[in-house]
Amino acid sequence: MHVFLPDGKRLDLPEGATALDAAKMIGPRLAQDALAATVGGELTDLMTPLPGGAAITLITKKNPGDAAPLFRHSLGHVLSQAVGEYYVARGFAHEAVKRGVGPAIENGFYQDFDLPQPLSEEEFPAIEALMRDILSRNLDITRAEVGKDRALAQFSYDPYKVELIAALPDAEPITFYSQGDYVDLCRGPHFPRTGALPSAFKLMSTSSAYWRGDASNPTLQRVYGVAFAGQKELDEYLERLEEAKRRDHRRLGKELELFTIDPLVGKGLPLWLPNGTVLREELTRFLREQQFQRYYQGVITPNIGNLELYKTSGHYQNYSDSNFSPITVDDEQYMLKPMNCPHHVRIYASKPRSYRDLPVRLAEFGTVYRYEQSGELNGLTRVRGFTQDDAHIFCRPDQLKTEFLAVLDLTVLVLGTFGMTDVRFRVGVRDASKDKYVGSDANWDAAEAQIIEAVGEVGLPFTVEPGDAAFYGPKLDFVIKDVIGREWQLGTIQVDYNLPERFDISYVGEDGADHRPVMIHRAPFGSLERFVGILIEHYGGDFPLWLAPRQVVLIPIADRHNAYAEELQAELHRAGLRAEVDDSSSRMNAKVRQAELSKIPVMLIVGDKEQEERAVSVRERTPEGHKERKGVQFAELKTELLERYQTRS
Repeated sequence: MHVFLPDGKRLDLPEGATALDAAKMIGPRLAQDALAATVGGELTDLMTPLPGGAAITLITKKNPGDAAPLFRHSLGHVLSQAVGEYYVARGFAHEAVKRGVGPAIENGFYQDFDLPQPLSEEEFPAIEALMRDILSRNLDITRAEVGKDRALAQFSYDPYKVELIAALPDAEPITFYSQGDYVDLCRGPHFPRTGALPSAFKLMSTSSAYWRGDASNPTLQRVYGVAFAGQKELDEYLERLEEAKRRDHRRLGKELELFTIDPLVGKGLPLWLPNGTVLREELTRFLREQQFQRYYQGVITPNIGNLELYKTSGHYQNYSDSNFSPITVDDEQYMLKPMNCPHHVRIYASKPRSYRDLPVRLAEFGTVYRYEQSGELNGLTRVRGFTQDDAHIFCRPDQLKTEFLAVLDLTVLVLGTFGMTDVRFRVGVRDASKDKYVGSDANWDAAEAQIIEAVGEVGLPFTVEPGDAAFYGPKLDFVIKDVIGREWQLGTIQVDYNLPERFDISYVGEDGADHRPVMIHRAPFGSLERFVGILIEHYGGDFPLWLAPRQVVLIPIADRHNAYAEELQAELHRAGLRAEVDDSSSRMNAKVRQAELSKIPVMLIVGDKEQEERAVSVRERTPEGHKERKGVQFAELKTELLERYQTRS
């Protein structure tokens, strides 16, 4: 058999040869330095037989980060081995430690255990020390193919492994990976030896996990770790985690009095406090202005709907796990609204439409309800009731590209307004192997092609992700990177030929015949709750002036300056700025400190001199630090602040 190297050179090898064999044929130094390989662009290890005719690239210790999924997976096995040795050293039998799955994940790995005694996070340093000891032993990691009988005998003590092995097809090869005395059932791939694994890892946390994700199965203990090619990368990651804790929207939401979640109201149902309501209303006002300029029409729909509406749309069948249970009213069944789009379709259908009427752009800040399991709820970013900045455009097929590009332009503008300019674009299309999609192949092919053509036309870099489409149509998702490098999926644009068919809506064409419109679903924010949660963390609570719930605080130096401060506050308030006076008995420095903690962007300090000159001393919070100006004429400052507020600069 033969393989091809990156330079196109053909390498002849014996049948069943591995990437390590290829490295040895090229040279002994390469064989010593090799860690992994890619075969046809897919990562593999040095121990797995190569397919004939494949293009291969060897990954060496010069660039271990290129094989990060492999070393993370191997470190998961090192963790598993270390935990086993830890419990044996405490007097437990080897068979007392049973194991579920242990894959590599983004930035690290995890391993599920059924342990004779729970493992606490206080024991992590001891486990990490054992892991480093295993690395120092430089154990060879070997691969072996075995029969099902041998596999079952090897793990007869472990019901989790037995269940996995029993479910494998008889003809499918079963692979073991071993390092020293430790053997595990695994498909791989792995690094060639423990001494080649990076030591830049850290165990992070432990949690409960149902075996195979099924709540009816036993509960296992899951241990998470992170791992990087070098210590610098690990340190930077841990620093980002600390920064993420400081920016946690749940903590800042409480400190800045933005929202609360009350158990008496219900889990996952946030209550917007006055400060948070201001923030939310500024966001909706901003988007409404943009929509007005683009000729959207506002609509309002109810929070429940007849069950037949959602059966017709397909949401009831396709989102059965996340819908709330129907309720019976007057012999009819109703359901909390899971989506706004069926309601907007019925608004479109409320009167005859002509080709001259299209496009029809219907927009609503519509509240919807989804059932999320309690363990998945997370502040504002994962809730059970949320408001989408939903709009649905009904257009002729010849208008589709123009409308799609206009929505794309709007979404980029919206995200850019908040400094979210590091965006990647993801086109979600069907996964042909799944049958969850509704509608004809022809409609799907047309919708997918039109999205890809439109995105390509404006020169945006994008990836195509099979399986990411909605059940009714393909979509373009906007994945943004925040200031500390985390990715969030925010806005979305979806092209839909199928709901118009399911609801049998039409318009009268120029030829006098009925024609089917195309729908575009779009939501630049996604949901207000999730967007605000992300925004709080993106800004760290330091909102720009136009968004800040508390924009200006006037700080009198002494009680005799209170009246002057209140006069200025009233003038700012009449102009439309959110201003308040701190007339507490605290000293001036304490008032400044309190304003800092409350993240109020502008502090105006007034004393005798300022009062005499109708001026203020200004202290502002900026991304670069504090900016101070003394003796600023109040009239000039008011004009400046108003301009910044109104232009959202």
